[in-house]
Amino acid sequence: MRHEEFIGQVQDRARLSGWSQAERATRAVLETLGERVPEGLADNLAAQLPHEIGEHLRRTEVYGGGGSGERFDRHDFVERIAARAGTDDPRAAYLARVVLEVTDDATEGGTMRKVGDALPADIRELMTAGHSG
Repeated sequence: MRHEEFIGQVQDRARLSGWSQAERATRAVLETLGERVPEGLADNLAAQLPHEIGEHLRRTEVYGGGGSGERFDRHDFVERIAARAGTDDPRAAYLARVVLEVTDDATEGGTMRKVGDALPADIRELMTAGHSG
C-alpha cells in the first residue's frame, strides 16, 4: 500500500475532512503504538508500511524515560493519542481503531497478530473493534 492510499483510507474511514487530519491521526496512533510494543516488533511492522508511515513507529517520543516497550494501559494509550492528535479521549479511541484497522489491511502475514499478542487485552480490543464502533 502506498503512503497516499494509506492516508486516504484513514481519512475516508474516520470521516476526516482533511488530509492533514488523517496524517496527524496516523502519526499519533503509530507513535503511541511504537512506545508500547517492543522495538523489534515495531521495526518489523514499520518495514511493511510505506516509509513515511513506518517512521512513526520508529520515531517515538519517550514519556518519562520509558522508551520502546513501555508498559501502560488503554487509558494511557488513548490519552497519549488524544494529546498528539489534539482531540478528546473518545475521538482518540475511535481514531486508534481506524488507524490500526488500516495498518492491518496494509500489512501481510501475522505481524499485526504479533502486535496484538504484545499488547494487554484492553488495548488489543481497539485492534478488533473495527472502524464503525
